[in-house]
Amino acid sequence: MAPNTQVQSFFQEALSGTVNRREIFKRGAALGLGATVLAALAQASLRGEALASKEGTLTVTYYDWILNLHPPITDVNKDFGKTFPINAQTAPTADFGFDRFVAEAKKQMSTWDMYIGATPFLEMDQLVASGTIEPWDPYLPQGLLDDLPASIRTEGTSGGKFYVWPFFFDIIVQAWNHDQVAKAGLDPEKAPATWDEFLANAKKVKDSGAAQFGCTYDFHDWRSLIPITHSISTNVYTEDGIFLYTSDAAVAALEIMKQMFELANPDVNQEGTTDGGVNGTPDESVFAAQQACYYVKYQNAPLRFAGTWPDPSKLRLGPLPVKEAGAGGTVFWDTGAVLFKYGQNKQQAAKYMNMLTHDQRIWAHSFVGDKAKQETAVGQMPVYKSLWAEWAKTPPDFIAKGATWAPSVWAGLERAKAIDPTIMSVKQFNVARPEWVKYLTGDVKDAKTALTSALNAVFAEWKKETGKTATTVLMPASKPGT
Repeated sequence: MAPNTQVQSFFQEALSGTVNRREIFKRGAALGLGATVLAALAQASLRGEALASKEGTLTVTYYDWILNLHPPITDVNKDFGKTFPINAQTAPTADFGFDRFVAEAKKQMSTWDMYIGATPFLEMDQLVASGTIEPWDPYLPQGLLDDLPASIRTEGTSGGKFYVWPFFFDIIVQAWNHDQVAKAGLDPEKAPATWDEFLANAKKVKDSGAAQFGCTYDFHDWRSLIPITHSISTNVYTEDGIFLYTSDAAVAALEIMKQMFELANPDVNQEGTTDGGVNGTPDESVFAAQQACYYVKYQNAPLRFAGTWPDPSKLRLGPLPVKEAGAGGTVFWDTGAVLFKYGQNKQQAAKYMNMLTHDQRIWAHSFVGDKAKQETAVGQMPVYKSLWAEWAKTPPDFIAKGATWAPSVWAGLERAKAIDPTIMSVKQFNVARPEWVKYLTGDVKDAKTALTSALNAVFAEWKKETGKTATTVLMPASKPGT
């Protein structure tokens, strides 16, 4: 019989209704499955096809972490359901996978009307190119696009059309433990302004015994190497949108990470325990346990994991440090919704997203959590200029008495740049990371050498995906926040 992974994948396709009866018997026989099993799968496939999106009920599927972290979504769904039936489900996704969605589009069908959990730089280009999603433009409320900051609107746009309606905003920042910094004899209210200062502070914290580790980080490219690169220069993408791993800024960023690695938890470069390795990462547990003082990641990570401290108010957040004479940038992204081409109820999908993304219950819970239910703050933020302007004029209690950090984190968008999307999706980072990590571990002695191997791996993946040869010609320079 074929390896379990192949059989499991085949079962998932059959049970979802994305494989027809003839294909089930053909592929199942090749995998060594018996006639009884194949007959049962064929029947299940017919039931799966019957679950396809139907007009009259809005069928929404969410990346599971969104429902887990934001329980008020359930209340919004109940309210929306009073005017239009809604069926909310957990998506069959892990590690940003979207194979199921593409497979259904090839059959010109969709189980769902929309998917909430797409990040433009990871999924948008492939979903557009495969014909899986369609633009939101015809269904948008008047003025909504004008209410988005230009950088966020651009992030969700491909070919002049708007494909990813943003829900949550995240940005890479630095965080630290106030008491540990003070114990090390440093100013606990001052964010390190440069990487030299950050590294010196982290070393002093560790050497003083104020914390077991001076710092920690998430080693996935888009959470560490690329944001640190942006703090030096944002002109680091080729004409194809590929992150130029061999740029001077990327080399300098990896050299900074090498020094961070020496001050961090030894397992910091290991994959996570959930969601295909992208979540449940080692940095999260060591920061929650107050074993590491300084922390580089998107703002919602330190907020969530400091929420487990005896006194979460000891958390501090600040902008990412910069390298002397550097660009002072960072990375932001939004997680949002895409509209399936072969789904139904498209105008209702737009009404739902408009309601969901403006609902104050979502943001109150995200900013301060729910103490009565022992739910910590998440820290993910809305994207509308009008909402932030309203809050600036009349701050709601959940900001004025709770999330006082929120306006300054949102202001960081001015110095942030989104990662350019490519058709390779997360694969470009998955093939590059094993190569550049070798410099951190000492297996490769030179940062540029390790990053050259990483870029070669990305170029090979690009050739595989597109049939074309990539170049190192840079895109025209752009400023952060544009």
